[in-house]
Amino acid sequence: MKFLRTPIPGIVICEPKVLSDERGYLSESYRKDKLDKFLGYKINFCQDITSKSKKGIFRGLHFQTPPKAQSKLVRVIKGSVLDIAVDLRSDSSTYGKHISIELSAENHKQLFIPRGFAHGFLSLEDSIFSYKVDNFYSRENDKGLFYKDESLNIHLNNMRNIEVSTKDKKLPLLSNIKEYFKKTGDLYE
Repeated sequence: MKFLRTPIPGIVICEPKVLSDERGYLSESYRKDKLDKFLGYKINFCQDITSKSKKGIFRGLHFQTPPKAQSKLVRVIKGSVLDIAVDLRSDSSTYGKHISIELSAENHKQLFIPRGFAHGFLSLEDSIFSYKVDNFYSRENDKGLFYKDESLNIHLNNMRNIEVSTKDKKLPLLSNIKEYFKKTGDLYE
């Protein structure tokens, strides 16, 4: 597994080694000791979630607030998505900035998203999306951010006919959410 830092501190691209031959392929998609060592702290994933989305579905931008904030390790099992993470850590030099990366079954890339980020993805084709989280879902801590917020400057590959849930269409702008993640260093205590 190869780990790559990104311009936004904390976000990590994970590129597993893929061994393939005429029969198919073998790939180690997660190894706790190596990820923990690279991050410099321990992640204890407690739940795996899978979602299926048709082409053009946008899900997000979602996050959970402390004390139920979540780290995520996301990947695509079938198809491809444009994956997006927005920094909501108010003490971060990259607050309000985002990263977007194409994840696909073909490229095998994964994205580690630490606590303190909103996350979403656009299905570029019919896709099956999988992610690990380190805190269980909490309705009370479930929040979101409107993906079309102009201050975020998110571009969705000029895709037309994007479908978004009614709930996600009503999410607030960045300027209208509280500072839920004030001290980056406190997110894993």
